[in-house]
Amino acid sequence: MVYWCLKDSFAAQFLPMSLYSQRGVSAQKEEVHQAVKNLDAGLFPYAFCKIYPDYLGGDANWINVMHADGAGTKSILAYLYWKETGDISVWRGIAQDAVVMNLDDLLCVGIYDNMVFNSTIDRNKHLIPGAVLEQIIGGTQALFDALKTHGVHIHYLGGETADVGDVVRTVAVNGTLTCRWPKNKIISNEKIQAGDVIVGFASYGQSSYETTYNSGIGSNGLTSARHDALSKFYAENFKESYDNNLPDEVVYIGKNKLSDPVSSIQSPASSNQHPANTIGQLLLSPTRTYAPVLKQLLENHFDKIHGLIHCSGGGQTKCMKYLPGTFKVIKDNLFTPPPVFDIIQQNSGSSLREMYEVFNMGCRLEVYCNEADAAIMIEAAKTFNIDAQVIGRVEASDKKTLLIQTPHEQILY
Repeated sequence: MVYWCLKDSFAAQFLPMSLYSQRGVSAQKEEVHQAVKNLDAGLFPYAFCKIYPDYLGGDANWINVMHADGAGTKSILAYLYWKETGDISVWRGIAQDAVVMNLDDLLCVGIYDNMVFNSTIDRNKHLIPGAVLEQIIGGTQALFDALKTHGVHIHYLGGETADVGDVVRTVAVNGTLTCRWPKNKIISNEKIQAGDVIVGFASYGQSSYETTYNSGIGSNGLTSARHDALSKFYAENFKESYDNNLPDEVVYIGKNKLSDPVSSIQSPASSNQHPANTIGQLLLSPTRTYAPVLKQLLENHFDKIHGLIHCSGGGQTKCMKYLPGTFKVIKDNLFTPPPVFDIIQQNSGSSLREMYEVFNMGCRLEVYCNEADAAIMIEAAKTFNIDAQVIGRVEASDKKTLLIQTPHEQILY
């Protein structure tokens, strides 16, 4: 079966609105792109981050990047988990999410060292005490300390913590990452070409620099994951955790509580089962950074990398925005999605088309390169105990399309 992702308004009249859209969230951020369409696209329009001339130093051989992102609605999951379990350390994972969603975007333009980070935390003081702020701020510094051991240096310059209970229901954790970098060491995606293969890096498992199993969820699609997997218990007991104007049929429609156990989650790093894992622990797995492995690849094999895509907002369709031509991308060897995505889909009944458009589905980084160089990329990932494989290829085409082939169906965007 083939599903078409129809974008025109005429077709949209006859398609049911997705659960994601009904909750006031857009996987493709169409309105955001419309709002910024007249802004300067930067020096390299297909690069994963907007890149500007060296305004800070005035050197034509250098560029500036400033990137802002955050943990998104994952902080609401952390709030619920903390309230349900009393485990305040969950907020350290939210700190990692806010950093990695910036860091791994910069990695995709070739930047891996000597960055500065500024955090922005907006909270409702009545619900989020100072002890939570300490976990977030301390967790941010702890992540930077850990990355330093891998030669990735991020300098923490503080930030803004605002008490804005009239604006946010619980807490919003965001940050800005800034860097000045040599212009000739930028991955602009302009080298992506027909004949390239796509090497995918798994988002799940346990890398050599992670201390526990990672579900692979990352920090995208968490509005959907939260409402799809969790039960009405949270609507009834935590009104502050969602937009109370939403229709009841899209609010916490699942069957699980965060403390419900999940059995038989297998980590590729170990033969041990993880029966103690809970739904909450899976949904709140801190977003994995690929900084240690990409630092090695960018230092040693820069010229072999044609493009880098972080499969964040937009999931497996993210690549469509950054292709430097009207190529057809075929992904016909993606990883089997890890259990967290099965849990979300089983609860929501979402189609595979929507799942692959909202979530990374187990693959959060794509490296575009010559087929002959794929083994180098795969071996580098596996050195850090990250699964990697050729997940697809780029073909010449008269229009930009994406074909995802799953064991069950084809999905054409």
